[in-house]
Amino acid sequence: MHIFVLTYTPGIVNEYLFMVQARGIQIRENVRSIGAQVLEQVVRGAYSSNGTDYAYEYDISEPYVQTAIYLPEGFTYMPSQRCPERLPSMKGPVDVNMSEIALEEVERSLLEGDHSLASGGHWKPHDCVARWKVAILVPFRNRHEHLPILLRHLIPALQRQRIQFGFYVIEQAGNEPFNRAMLFNVGFKEAMRDLDWDCMVFHDVDHILETDRNYYGCSNMPRHFAVKLNKYYYMLPYEEFFGGVSGLTVEQFRKINGFPNAFWGWGGEDDDLWNRVKFAGYSVSRPGNMGRYMSIPHHHRGEAQFLGRYTLLRQSKERQGLDGLNNLRYTPVVSRRRLYTNITVSLSRDMAPVTGYNEDRSIS
Repeated sequence: MHIFVLTYTPGIVNEYLFMVQARGIQIRENVRSIGAQVLEQVVRGAYSSNGTDYAYEYDISEPYVQTAIYLPEGFTYMPSQRCPERLPSMKGPVDVNMSEIALEEVERSLLEGDHSLASGGHWKPHDCVARWKVAILVPFRNRHEHLPILLRHLIPALQRQRIQFGFYVIEQAGNEPFNRAMLFNVGFKEAMRDLDWDCMVFHDVDHILETDRNYYGCSNMPRHFAVKLNKYYYMLPYEEFFGGVSGLTVEQFRKINGFPNAFWGWGGEDDDLWNRVKFAGYSVSRPGNMGRYMSIPHHHRGEAQFLGRYTLLRQSKERQGLDGLNNLRYTPVVSRRRLYTNITVSLSRDMAPVTGYNEDRSIS
């Protein structure tokens, strides 16, 4: 008799199975939410006296309720003061427009609105002192219609947040499978040559934020920003999910040795990053309901899944000190564009050799 044992690796789920399950869960949540709202109105009505509501502490066990107080319109602060984190300029919902647009048109529109946007996609506020210096890293290959859409939405949102920022698009050349993780490592090293950044936001080019109150500052990092993505029915696929948009301080990213370089093809590298963060003793924070994103519809355009990701994920801990920022060698071509710094790099597997490690040995 043959016995088959199925093993489950945390962080690895079948996307299509999740989406089917999510439909049922979302329906149940909608019914629950409507019922809770009706209950709230009944309770408030029952305890209303002389037109004043009874101070009923309404709670439907939703952990993502936004409780932060944003400064009112007309609030003034001195240019010598640090920028507040909850400004009246942060209105909330962003008018998401997925229609394709030429990069030149986005440049013209943004530069007409603010002449202080410097070459290379650098900006800092003029009416207060930026609380954080944030580098936005975008891995890139053959997504020329997506990049203008991202910049059109994200640059104004960060300006309303009064964050000092710089955009770095790390473009992979050559014929190797796409290596998102290695591109982020390259982007980190090159960004740190520009400025002493406080933190990095690792941002997929096809993720468009839906609210400018999803604050990209460096507080509460490590942070997973893209909590609720429309293609996942605005639900977290699994607890260890760390993909789409995430952030770490410079100190944290160095401590975990960056991303692993060994993930060729799509899938798995963000799960490995989650492992590295946890092994270093950090806790990941999330913005809750503010972490809503729309994903620009696309296909992976021939980019293959990385089938070796399961083995590497099981070996995350012992590879962490061997593969990452410390073993990466590369030769970039850097150019300054109007809205971002472009870093082109041809990746190959011999650029990040791992020594003192046998990939074939069994893991106990």
